[in-house]
Amino acid sequence: MRVTPPMAPERAREIAAYFDLRALPADFHANPYPVYAALREGEPVRRMPDGSWFLTRHADLLAVYRDAHAFSSDKKVEFTPKYGPGTPLLEHHTTSLVFNDPPLHTRVRKLIMGALTRRAIAEMEPGLVALVDRLLDAIAAKSGGDLVEDFAAAIPVEIIGNLLAVPHADRGPLRGWSLAILGALEPKLSPEQEQAGNRSVREFSGYLRDLVADRRRHPGDPEHDVLTRLIRGESGGEQLAEAELLQNCIFILNAGHETTTNLIANALCALQEWPQQQEWLAARTGDAQAMTLAVDEFLRFESSNQLGNRRALRACEVGGVPLPEGALVTLGIGAANRDPAQFAHPDVLDLAREDNRHLAFGFGIHQCAGLSLARLEGRVAIGRFLARFPRYRLTETPVRGGRARFRGFLKAPFAAE
Repeated sequence: MRVTPPMAPERAREIAAYFDLRALPADFHANPYPVYAALREGEPVRRMPDGSWFLTRHADLLAVYRDAHAFSSDKKVEFTPKYGPGTPLLEHHTTSLVFNDPPLHTRVRKLIMGALTRRAIAEMEPGLVALVDRLLDAIAAKSGGDLVEDFAAAIPVEIIGNLLAVPHADRGPLRGWSLAILGALEPKLSPEQEQAGNRSVREFSGYLRDLVADRRRHPGDPEHDVLTRLIRGESGGEQLAEAELLQNCIFILNAGHETTTNLIANALCALQEWPQQQEWLAARTGDAQAMTLAVDEFLRFESSNQLGNRRALRACEVGGVPLPEGALVTLGIGAANRDPAQFAHPDVLDLAREDNRHLAFGFGIHQCAGLSLARLEGRVAIGRFLARFPRYRLTETPVRGGRARFRGFLKAPFAAE
């Protein structure tokens, strides 16, 4: 079954000639990679209609990631007119870890990383295996289901819920809140997305205030409970303000939820288009090295997060193009991960690919703090799914989410065989 529809070269060049992240056609959302290729070849540092810049080459993204002194992650300048002063979305996205520079970024990242040590992640694996096996048992009982709803989306919500020690009875709304808040990051924001995003930040923040108050009275184990670590702050150091605490708890769920959901579902759907790769991997689900290589190739081939953002703090140059101070820059992560200057045969899914220097987790000081956990979730989920259902098949064409920043599926019905 065809999962990613083809695009004629002429059509790709047409979209590239008028490329605007705020006016993307449906066929771009279905398959952006031919357009990214046309941009890389013709205008790799593209001036956008709104005056911002769009980068598509791996080397250019790497240069921006490496230079945190010239390029800021702080989004207040861009997000204030987008969301409006005083709105919940503005407070969230300008307070969370990902859209901030040091010192806030450094403080929060250090607290999170303290609960995501190699030992802590290794200790999560038995519980993750048990969760995945329960989901697979339910799928087997029905002889199929939906790769997103019944499998991929159910895993990270539980894992992140465990990290924050959110009671199981309270986890129902988490995914909906996360999807709405992340949906508001799209380059073009509809009134419905804006309303849903603001409402979700308010509801999620209200829930967290009660959870934080309870955790202050009954602290958890700071070695495993990220919320307790965030509440306590650094030993003998500064504690997070209430708004910083709440918004970064929301960020932790968001960062670990949709990207991991997309990793798992994108991988299992991609294998349906590459049956020889599916057969190769199904024969190696017990090989940790093979599974690790495969997960990184899935991350490169269909990057869960396709876009990043920076702001130039001074006049500088990227890819031979001068950028003025204050220039807003969009990093085409999905484009860079298909750059033939970095990857041989970039449009081929090669699960044995080595030296895979993809940028799905970013790079530099903002590299994803949860990358080791995401890799573990991907390895366990995809590996155990294939071991259980090596001949699964999609029964309908999967439905894409229709978003530029986060590339994933809304649904993907399948039969378990």
